[in-house]
Formats: sequence, C-alpha cells, structure tokens
Amino acid sequence: MSNIYDIRRYGIIGFLVMSIVVVALFLFYSDSLVRDLSAQERSRMQIWADATREIVDTSVDEDTDPALMNFLLSIIEDNTNIPVLLTDADGNILMHRNFRLPEEIDSLAPFELSESNKTFLQKKLETLRETPNCIEIDIQTEGKQYLYYEDSRLLKSLNLYPYIQILVLLAFILIVYYAVSSTKQAEQNKVWVGLSKETAHQLGTPISSLMAWMELLEGMGVDKDIVKEMDKDVRRLSTIASRFSKIGSIPSMEVEDLNTVIRRSTDYMSTRISPRISLTVDCCPQPLEVRLSAPLTEWVMENLIKNAVDAMEGDGSIVVKTCRETDHAEIDITDTGKGISRKNQKNIFSPGYTTKKRGWGLGLTLAKRIIEEYHGGRIYVKNSEIDRGTTFTIEIPLCK
Repeated sequence: MSNIYDIRRYGIIGFLVMSIVVVALFLFYSDSLVRDLSAQERSRMQIWADATREIVDTSVDEDTDPALMNFLLSIIEDNTNIPVLLTDADGNILMHRNFRLPEEIDSLAPFELSESNKTFLQKKLETLRETPNCIEIDIQTEGKQYLYYEDSRLLKSLNLYPYIQILVLLAFILIVYYAVSSTKQAEQNKVWVGLSKETAHQLGTPISSLMAWMELLEGMGVDKDIVKEMDKDVRRLSTIASRFSKIGSIPSMEVEDLNTVIRRSTDYMSTRISPRISLTVDCCPQPLEVRLSAPLTEWVMENLIKNAVDAMEGDGSIVVKTCRETDHAEIDITDTGKGISRKNQKNIFSPGYTTKKRGWGLGLTLAKRIIEEYHGGRIYVKNSEIDRGTTFTIEIPLCK
C-alpha cells in the first residue's frame, strides 16, 4: 500500500515540475511579445519625433509642399493610443496627447490647461523622466526638444495578461482539486463506515454464540479462572464490535476525567503485551475534564499502543503521559521503536497506508476520524527518529 502513496507523491512532484515549465514557457513567450510590441511602439514614436522635427524645420520654408505637410501632420494625428509629452530643452511642456486628464479640456480654449491638469501632466513628466521612454529631437531652428511617451494601454494589458491568466488557472485548479478531494473523501468515508458496520454485524453472531458457550463451560466444571479470563476476552470482542458499529454515527459524548479513561485503556493493554515491553503511565495530577466518547477514545489509545508494540518488535518501552495546556488536554504516547521516516509521516493517517505485511492500514485513519471529527481535537506525529522512537500526540479540548 505504501507504494501507492510514493507513486502519488512522485506524481504530484512531476505535475508541479511540468506546471512550472509550462508557466515559464508561457511567461517567456508573453515577454517576447511584450518586447516586440515595445520595440514597435518605440519605432512609431521615433517616426512621430522625426515628423515633429520636419514640421518645425519646414514650416519656415514658404516653398514647402502642402502634400508633404499634410502627410507629416497625419503621422502626428494618427497616434491615438500612445500617451506622449513634448517638452523643450528647459522641460516646459509644449504638447500632450492621449492622456486621461482629471478635468475635461475646454473646446473653446484647447491650449489652456487648468491647474489640476497642469499638475497632473507635470507629475507624469517627472515619472517618464525616470524611464527609458524618451526620444531626443534635434530641431535646427529651435534647438533640442524631448518626446516622452508611456506604454500604450494594449502593451500595459499584455504585460498583466499572463499573470491574470496564471491566477485564473491556479484558481481553477484549486477549485477542481478541492471538488475532487471532497468527492474522494466522501466516497472513502462511505467505504470505511460501511466496512466498519459490516464488520460489527459479522462479529455479532459468533460473539453471541461464544457468550452462550461460556455459560456452558462454567456448568461443565471447567476451571473458573480460565472461564473468567475467556469471558473477559469475549466481552472485549463485544466491546470492539460495538466500537465498529459507532463509526459513521454520532457517538454519545459525556464529560469524563481523561486520566481515568487513559488508565483504563493502559491497564487493559498492560496484561496483553509482551513482558519485555515496559508500559509506563504518567498522568497529570489535576483532573482533565473533557467531553468524549470513552469507548472510542480507549480504542484510539489501544490502537496507538498496539502500533508502538509492533514498532518495537517485542522489546522496548512505552510511556503514556497526560498534561494540561491552556485550552486542551494533551496525551503523548512515546515508544522506543524503529521510528517513522519524514516522508511517510504525512501518509500514516491515509486510508490503506501500512508498513506491516499484515493489516488493512485503517487503524490510524479511524483514530484520526475519532479524534478530529468526533472530539474536535488533533492527532499528529510530534516527533520521530529512525531507530530512536516515535511520539504521537493527541489534543482534546478541555471543558470550560
């Protein structure tokens, strides 16, 4: 089962790498388009500057061809999308085109600007002086003039368009991922709930039969101590079946001292693990009143202890410790087992994940569901080192 999660992890990494490559190629192509369009706009502005110089230089010549003058003026008039400012050598604004001014220009006095429009154009000029968008015009009769221009709206939009597309694409991917994950999670929940209830149903008949046999054994004169121990295990099977039947339904939650529940589950496990394993319980000296389902919480504890026993392969120590934090009670289960690698720590709560040769990989999945969905708490790997051991932590909110 673990290979499935390795494949999924590598698949995600591969998808991310491919996405980065595609986005990089897309940005590179868009950037090349922007550079080409920027070069074209500068060429247009150069032509515009040359036309301005020719208009000024030829206006003093009485023999100027009217057709040539009209052609030069048409070049000036054809620029309807690139904002430009023309200044003299002293920085005085001589002409402006295609700027969205704060106030409308009086049609009767088009060359007279209001104070707000003058301020606006002066700020634009200061901004454009810090850019490379400037063309020097050397006019023979009047000296130097300078043409400053902004990128057209098309070029500005093209600059932003790739990033807008990427954001939209990311939003779409996130929505699809969330929808698929939610659907998958809902389907998995139905499978696990159905499996749990079916397991409880299948256990019910043999357990009832075993209980009847216990009464017969006692009447047949079998040693009472043996019958008593067998009865404990049969009743334990009944408790386990009851726990499975509670998965998927809302359990009964009661206020109890967490220390009592922990001691009860550890006492049961202490008699059913290898004598070479030391099970130590260090409970908080203060009562830890929490709202919980005792049977399900005991199930989680027994599951974690069993996993710790398996990780130590029959030899080591387990320490169960409870303590009070600001708003929650905390349980630490520490073992001296083989540990969990960092790459697997995110997968251990996934359905079907297991490192054992035998097992369904459902124990930690159900434990997570019980703690987080039913008790509003958290369960996670607090610390783990290879060949040193692992600490699982459970947090359950305290009653206020």
